[in-house]
Amino acid sequence: MEKKRVLNKRKRIALVAHDNKKKELIDWAVYNKVALSKHELLATGTTGKLLEEALDRSIKKLLSGPLGGDQQIGALIAEGNVDTLIFFWDPMEAQPHDPDIKALLRLAVTWNIPFACDRASADFILTSPLMYEEYTCSIPDYSSYLKRDVK
Repeated sequence: MEKKRVLNKRKRIALVAHDNKKKELIDWAVYNKVALSKHELLATGTTGKLLEEALDRSIKKLLSGPLGGDQQIGALIAEGNVDTLIFFWDPMEAQPHDPDIKALLRLAVTWNIPFACDRASADFILTSPLMYEEYTCSIPDYSSYLKRDVK
């Protein structure tokens, strides 16, 4: 049986950026301030603080990414409490918490939520009409995985 999840008109958008991409994410958010005002925003620590200042609005701030913020967002995705992930990551610099980043992106795919890792993809997501209406997405059926015989 296929499971469904309804994403409300007001999406819960998680915003994350590596240090070298924070300015780019802030610039993108300021450019899209009106569109983002229609949604609930949450972010990892430093990124959230910078976004609050730039957008002059409250952002739900989690821990800094390397201190567990990426994992907190991953848990929120798994619980169905994040609808979209915007993660401006730096492909040119190794991060000390690369396994956390990979896990976060894996969870976005696992739970079938839209996510962007660069400005162009974020623009496409944010300008989609689906961002402003209720949307029903399919959640993959993992029952056979959960029922597998583990020895």
